[in-house]
Amino acid sequence: MDVIVIETTQLGDRSYLVHDGSVALVIDPQRDTDRVEAAALGAGVRITHVAETHIHNDYLTGGLELARAHGATYLVNAADPVTFERQPIANGQTVRVGALSVKAVATPGHTHTHLSFIVDDGGQQAVFSGGSLLYGSVGRTDLVGAEDTLGLTHDQYASVRRLAGEATPGAGLFPTHGFGSFCSSGPASGAGSSTIGEQLTSNHALTDPDEDHFVQELIANLTAYPSYYAHMGVTNTAGPGPADLTVPEALDAEELMRRLEAGEWVVDLRRRVAFASSHLKGSVSFGYGDSFSTYLGWVMPWGEQLTLVGSRADVEDAIRDLARIGIDSPDAALGTDPHALAPRAAVASFPCVGWDAVPVHRSGGGDAVVDVRRADEYAASRVAGAVNVPLHDLLPRLADLPAGKLWVHCTSGYRAGIAASLLQRAGRDVVLIDARFDDAEAAGIPLETSGAASG
Repeated sequence: MDVIVIETTQLGDRSYLVHDGSVALVIDPQRDTDRVEAAALGAGVRITHVAETHIHNDYLTGGLELARAHGATYLVNAADPVTFERQPIANGQTVRVGALSVKAVATPGHTHTHLSFIVDDGGQQAVFSGGSLLYGSVGRTDLVGAEDTLGLTHDQYASVRRLAGEATPGAGLFPTHGFGSFCSSGPASGAGSSTIGEQLTSNHALTDPDEDHFVQELIANLTAYPSYYAHMGVTNTAGPGPADLTVPEALDAEELMRRLEAGEWVVDLRRRVAFASSHLKGSVSFGYGDSFSTYLGWVMPWGEQLTLVGSRADVEDAIRDLARIGIDSPDAALGTDPHALAPRAAVASFPCVGWDAVPVHRSGGGDAVVDVRRADEYAASRVAGAVNVPLHDLLPRLADLPAGKLWVHCTSGYRAGIAASLLQRAGRDVVLIDARFDDAEAAGIPLETSGAASG
């Protein structure tokens, strides 16, 4: 048995191609299936089976289209109310994939109908745990609904213990989530691999003997998750169509200027410092990188047409990332020089500074520090007197911000860059603090480290 990992670092997830040297099973493929097909081609194997551990909340699956393209058997929990053709599978059932035996194990917790798969080649085992047992943690249990969270958290505690009991200690563990995904109930462990035996001695879900304590602790530490998750499960249940990864014909200068003047969403993919120094007035900054699709999908109004502005490479990558979360067919203007993109359009800028430039003493009606981190981050430690409006709440809460100049910060500068662009677009006077929050105190900025968050 060989396991090939297909990383999606942008969403903190992994998909897997598991094969015996001849035929392969794909587990939890992302919507851009060309990466899986390339892996299969490189390994010289034929895809005969595709399996889902659960109806995903953080991305659109490529499972249905991949199965159709290869005439493969599509394994989806018999209890999932999907509207497409699949091979239903349930707890305890076993499927042969060449020399491999694939056993489904019910592991509710992340969702009610979650399955894990134990793959055995007669000599070794591999456990594909989806959003159940992760490295050092488990999948979050609040995505189905608030009324289900308590029950699902108890289910999660029981499920991971049952899964660990059914597998051998030496079995490799291959979760889908847990590498930065918001589907994890805790921060990424940083581990790149693990076994069931290692998790039995280090994972709090397996070492905490008090189920109620585990449940209370997990629920207490759940944080905000992206709003676009609300759209993923519905589409995955219906069956997503294929991803269109083609770069559209570039808009001309006049059409780009018309969209800016009409208040449409024009997204600049350059790095935040470049954006701050010069950008098309009315555009917003979502610098392309690993966090791009998560925050764009979380912040932007869902379903509105987007125009991407940037280099061809960045636009191409952005289209792929957005397709994974169901944002299809964005338009594009290719180029990185605002003046050349639309010579007759207005160009804007805003200051970009370090902590040493931030005024320590601020009075009412003047300057204000705006912290756009999540409420839990703000509650743990914050700039004294800072106003907390998390980035994902910024657009609907613009009226909550004080008058005067706004000095915007986050943890590293990425979220603050987005926020500063949104605030300037809304007509506010902004300064981007492009610095790490951990460096604020050393720069003489007073911090507070206790009390509840205001946002």
